[in-house]
Amino acid sequence: MEQLVDFWNRVTSIQIIDIIIAIGIIVFFRILSGTFSYMIIRIFKIKSKKAKEIKESAFFKPLKIFFIILGIYLAIVFLKVPLQINAQVMDVVTKVFKIISVIEIAVGLANSFTLKSTLGKRLRKTVSEKMDDTVFEFVLKVTRVLIYIVAIFLVLAILEINLTGLIAGLGLGGVIVTLAAQDTAKNLFGGVVIFIDKPFVVGDWIQMDKYEGTIEDITFRTTRIRTFENAIVNIPNAIIADASVTNWSKMEKRRYKTNLCVELNTPLEKLELLKTRIEKMLQERESVYDDSIIVRFDQITTNGINVLIYTYTNSVDYTSYLNEVEDINMKIMKILREEHIELAYETKTVYVKN
Repeated sequence: MEQLVDFWNRVTSIQIIDIIIAIGIIVFFRILSGTFSYMIIRIFKIKSKKAKEIKESAFFKPLKIFFIILGIYLAIVFLKVPLQINAQVMDVVTKVFKIISVIEIAVGLANSFTLKSTLGKRLRKTVSEKMDDTVFEFVLKVTRVLIYIVAIFLVLAILEINLTGLIAGLGLGGVIVTLAAQDTAKNLFGGVVIFIDKPFVVGDWIQMDKYEGTIEDITFRTTRIRTFENAIVNIPNAIIADASVTNWSKMEKRRYKTNLCVELNTPLEKLELLKTRIEKMLQERESVYDDSIIVRFDQITTNGINVLIYTYTNSVDYTSYLNEVEDINMKIMKILREEHIELAYETKTVYVKN
């Protein structure tokens, strides 16, 4: 209580003009923080003339915060003598100002290395032929992590923390940390393997073990899959690296196969005509590979004559593939009806003894 009274007595003893000036400094930097940020970015981004584009820059918001904090810091420095602020308090205030400055610079730099940033888009165009989107995004993530790691070390240096002692302490507890982080290390290594081998990229349709869906994101630790039930599954990279993954998006063509079992009493002439018409129908389809068409009378069963129809189509997308299969099946059924050929059904004769 006595300290508050003493502080108030000191405040009332200084000129009111000093407090007004200090508040004016804070208000001045608060109001013009956006303008200062705009001007600085405008200087470095000579080609960019649009105000909206400059305000969407990665450094615009961090610079605004920096100038607001700068105004507060300058106001405190201005009041140092009137308020008789001791050196220890000013040392803390200066350190806080430096730490916030480092953080804002790190945030601005990290935001520059994203897919949506101007720098990210330029880098993407530069390496468009050498690197796919997934690997490029991974490199950006690594860059952002490195920026934040450097920022952490700078903050520790500002706080005057002995880095040598800190590293030595980490060495003593390294065994415990290693044991606790085994799974994390495996997942990180699995992520690196995924980015190097590239079994899939974001947007691919994959299937593995119990999971099937579309890749939404690949991080250092996990891979995010959106299943066909519209649920999100996060799978550790270590599991994916050791699993057998089927990438359906890499298909260049998709197989169509069906068996027609026609009645045993079907005339051979009609059977030949059926084969010819089906083969011709498939050859006329632009989506079907002609060199893959097989229409053969391959089996005689107890129920009827089996005709194998086998080919490949370029409709690899599941929806378009189903449409293709449906259309082929409809045309086959139409041919069967036009030729008056009946499909055989499995029958059994049961004798009942009295």
